[in-house]
Amino acid sequence: MVSQPIYSVRPIKNLKDMLEQSADLYSEKDAFLLKEGDNNYRGIKYCDFKRDVDALGTALLDLGLKDKFIAVIGENRYEWGVGYMAVVNGTGVAVPLDRELPLSEIENLIIRSDTSAIIFSEKLDREMRMLSATLTSVKYFIRMDYKHTQQPSSGSSTEGTDGRFISYTSLIERGRMLIEKCGNRAFVDSVIDVDKMSILLFTSGTTDLAKGVMLSHKNICSNIMATCSVLYLDSNDSVLSILPIHHTYECTNGFLLMLYNGCTISFCQGLKHIPKNLKEVKCTILLVVPLILENLYKKIWEQAGKKKGMRFKLKAAIFISDILYKAFNIDIRKKLFRQVHESLGGRVRLVISGAAAIDPRVSKGLGSMGIRVIQGYGLTECSPIVTVNRDDAFKDASIGHALPGTEVRIENPNSDGIGEIAVKGDHVMLGYFENSLATEKVLKGGWFYTGDLGRIDDFGFFYVTGRKKNVIVTKNGKNIFPEEVEAYLNKSPYIQECLIWGKYEEMSGETYVSAQIVPYVEAIKEKLRIDNPSQEDILKIINLEVKAINSRMPLYKRIRKFTVRENEFEKTTTKKIKRYIEKIS
Repeated sequence: MVSQPIYSVRPIKNLKDMLEQSADLYSEKDAFLLKEGDNNYRGIKYCDFKRDVDALGTALLDLGLKDKFIAVIGENRYEWGVGYMAVVNGTGVAVPLDRELPLSEIENLIIRSDTSAIIFSEKLDREMRMLSATLTSVKYFIRMDYKHTQQPSSGSSTEGTDGRFISYTSLIERGRMLIEKCGNRAFVDSVIDVDKMSILLFTSGTTDLAKGVMLSHKNICSNIMATCSVLYLDSNDSVLSILPIHHTYECTNGFLLMLYNGCTISFCQGLKHIPKNLKEVKCTILLVVPLILENLYKKIWEQAGKKKGMRFKLKAAIFISDILYKAFNIDIRKKLFRQVHESLGGRVRLVISGAAAIDPRVSKGLGSMGIRVIQGYGLTECSPIVTVNRDDAFKDASIGHALPGTEVRIENPNSDGIGEIAVKGDHVMLGYFENSLATEKVLKGGWFYTGDLGRIDDFGFFYVTGRKKNVIVTKNGKNIFPEEVEAYLNKSPYIQECLIWGKYEEMSGETYVSAQIVPYVEAIKEKLRIDNPSQEDILKIINLEVKAINSRMPLYKRIRKFTVRENEFEKTTTKKIKRYIEKIS
């Protein structure tokens, strides 16, 4: 089944062309809202954003960084966006790095990519100065400073005695002078090779496991246009950037796609500031991971449970709103669930969930309250979106239809129709950086083999069932998908998160399902009506939950052994459990 576009989209040749068009179309509109002080926001217009990109790009070329690898590392902020665009739109290859990586891993990735310059947040000043002593191949350390608020204090001077440390502000001023007074148009008139690597993204993981994904302008731009052909956005929309911007999901969809559509971007100050920032900026679109939505949904029901009869009223309100909306097209959801909408700022019309599968009950429940949640599926190697629920075709449990211009197939499906998801299209990566063996394993005949297992229904909707490498194979040849069992466990109100794996038993020669479970202690306290439940109390509740879940699954899928742990699992910045480093016994 070939997916057709719903909306006409503005063609763009590359990201430089995209920015030029947007700066022309939305010149005086705010591209960014930057927080300055407690509650004050200042707008940066599209024309001014382009001016800053041109200035920084010109200065970078003047430093001799043409065609060099330049790392960008820091929190979500305006200067990160300027730095990224200045690199990819005519300077060299951008290498977005995760600021939360250990310093040794950051150093490893800089060495692997042969990075010549690093644009970094002032919050990482100490770390960068430590690295400068050993990374002699890095010519420049460019520190983002408070260009739009204040200059760095004299006690934290950006300029280094060796000339390797330069401030972002000084480069902007230098670039502007080169353009306006010297007529330097080397960056402004630069020609983009759309098929050449312009972005090098390292997949999450330890440095030994992280692969360098090579992406081009064609990869990114084709994905932006295809996504906008099935999801409607326009210049009236605004977004609060929450997820780490170095990650492809946020960078392509929460940053570049928003610029393409003339939207306004604000930056979240951190996870604990999400509620406050939402009320301040009153955005219309959110990009999140399932964990954020699942926690929101859980809190809604927790609050309802604190007042007598409130749960019944909430269920009744959902029932009534569903009937009115679905049967008579009468929408009273914003009025019925006013408090929920106000907690998100009051204007959110679309929430896009990605990076992991969301519990369908959560997206369906929030949808009944008038908060439209759609999920898609993507990978860094696909720039990233592969499938998405469209404006005209939607299923809560599905990852949606293939994007227009994208071919998706299920390779070698079994009797249940489950096989490896393979993808073909202009947005598929060029390959893995300096790793031809890894590239050959996943790119075959133009098809990218994702390593994810899934199926497709009769209506063209795709479903992910798990990772190929995580599958548990029993003695009798049965396949068990850990993600499926985890989904069952995570539905329990008393389980915060879990991890499933196969444990081999030498005596029987059988592989059985084992689990580690992090209990949701607050819910257990509420159930038992005690403030300090003992380990025995917690174990008893979890044991009952596991037994109830086992009763709903075939024998070979049932959990034979589980342990309860106090601490959450270590996760990537997109909140996925790092299976490969968790100690399983």
